Amino acid sequence: MKTTKIAALVLTIAVALFILIPSLSWADDGAGLYKAKCAACHGADAAGKPAMKAPALAGKSEADITKGVAETAKHPAGVKGLAADDVKAIATYLKGLK
Repeated sequence: MKTTKIAALVLTIAVALFILIPSLSWADDGAGLYKAKCAACHGADAAGKPAMKAPALAGKSEADITKGVAETAKHPAGVKGLAADDVKAIATYLKGLK
């Protein structure tokens, strides 16, 4: 009976962390978002991948990044649905890659 209560407590804590960690502000930095959402196609250095027809993003303006995320049909659903704040964080990160 005591182990059942401990198991329930551990499970409750695990579920709470699973829900809370993705929504923490420090988890939404531009570099992390870029690596998770963009680097596979646009490259770790944002230089693009011509063989994939993925353009270079380094040095692009926030407006260009926002327009590209919204209008490019080839982006997966996870990229098309990025929040405006996330796109801004990625654009800020990319400005530093010039």
